[in-house]
Amino acid sequence: MKNIAFIFLMLAAPVSFAGNDNGWTDLFNGKDLTGWKQLNGQAKYEVVNGEIVGTTVANTPNSFLATEKNYGDFILELDLLVDNRMNSGIQFRSLSKPDYNNGRVHGYQCEVDPADRAWSGGIYDEARRGWLYPLDMNPCGRKAFKRDQWNHYRIEAIGNSIRTWVNGIPCADLVDDMTAEGFIALQVHSIGKNTEEAGRQIRWKNIRIQTEDLKQSPWTDIPVVNLIPNNLSPQERAQGWKLLFDGRTTQGWRGAGKEAFPSKGWQVKNGELIVEAAKGEEAGNGGDIVTLDEYSTFELKLDFMITEGANSGIKYFITEKYGTDQSAIGLEYQILDDEKHPDAKLGANGNRTIASLYDLIPAHKNKIVNKPGEWNQARLIVCGTRHEEWLKGNSLEASDFRGAHVEHWLNNRKVLEYERGTQAFYALIARSKYAQWEGFGSWPSGHILLQDHGNEVHFRSIKIRRIE
Repeated sequence: MKNIAFIFLMLAAPVSFAGNDNGWTDLFNGKDLTGWKQLNGQAKYEVVNGEIVGTTVANTPNSFLATEKNYGDFILELDLLVDNRMNSGIQFRSLSKPDYNNGRVHGYQCEVDPADRAWSGGIYDEARRGWLYPLDMNPCGRKAFKRDQWNHYRIEAIGNSIRTWVNGIPCADLVDDMTAEGFIALQVHSIGKNTEEAGRQIRWKNIRIQTEDLKQSPWTDIPVVNLIPNNLSPQERAQGWKLLFDGRTTQGWRGAGKEAFPSKGWQVKNGELIVEAAKGEEAGNGGDIVTLDEYSTFELKLDFMITEGANSGIKYFITEKYGTDQSAIGLEYQILDDEKHPDAKLGANGNRTIASLYDLIPAHKNKIVNKPGEWNQARLIVCGTRHEEWLKGNSLEASDFRGAHVEHWLNNRKVLEYERGTQAFYALIARSKYAQWEGFGSWPSGHILLQDHGNEVHFRSIKIRRIE
């Protein structure tokens, strides 16, 4: 009778498999799909030789083999072997609800990408926001995945910190609080009606999870994508990031060419720094604002949201020597509504469009731009050194030219890069509107500037770190 009662209690309990002394619990028993359920598409899932095998099926949507149980904070590890000709992913903190797109699975996905793009370990938001952490921003992470081999994945989701590793190499570091809990699922990607792609397989094994007494891995130096406004994560602080806008005050900023912050034309509201509309007149209201500090080599990130037809910019290496009566002169990361503002069609080859080096170098045509009323992220990297022979012909006397290498990023993708102090750079200046200003673009340090171009533009999450 005691044995019968024991068996009954075991059957009535939630499904989980044997753990081990290190706090791990197996999510797959190696024999069958107990504890899992299939959602959405009709790809084939089966257990073969102690492995879960997913096989593509033509003309069916994305398929997901999901845990019956939801998980909030956890550390997940598994091994996978995928056909190089297919795409897959590991869903986590994911949901399937009747009131959301007819039950379509949505939520965080750790990418499995054996293609040349090599974004394995990146984080995608399935059926919701799209790419949150593409691997373009982590070149070392792109080398972690091994084709034609078993790959070991690790996902840490602890509070609002989401981090991934492939074969022990850190790939993604995301800070986000949209979804705190959901199921884990193994994806077989749809292939449409192309029957030639049917029958391709991905295999998973050694699927295990920790949910108690979790200990985060040591912080790394890979880029952090923090989607919580005006917030610094512990890893960002460890990397030297500082907020240039605290979400409440204008501390750390002043008017360009002035000692104080403008008394009109700018406001702080709902955690945003907003330049107000002034009929599109350049510096037509409050005027430009600049940081109190100057920077030579640095990395800057900020979110911006334009209104329809708006024009603005992020300028760097501002000396305030020229042009503060209207708009201070400096290298400019262009902010623009390319569809509605006429400046997008001026200049040369699109060098006045959004994310371009204004009037000098166009941003990549395949850039991803969110429309007016939605947030975009700008990222500027200024680093490296040019020796003084590169500076021949200008007035600088410094033995080193710091901040020679510059990159513009938009929404976590690099859209242009260039080298200051080269003959090519000076040639671009010579045929631009900046040719009249001596030494333009060659200053060794300067302020960061946010432009008042007479249109309403919102800024938030303005962060900077110095690069030594």
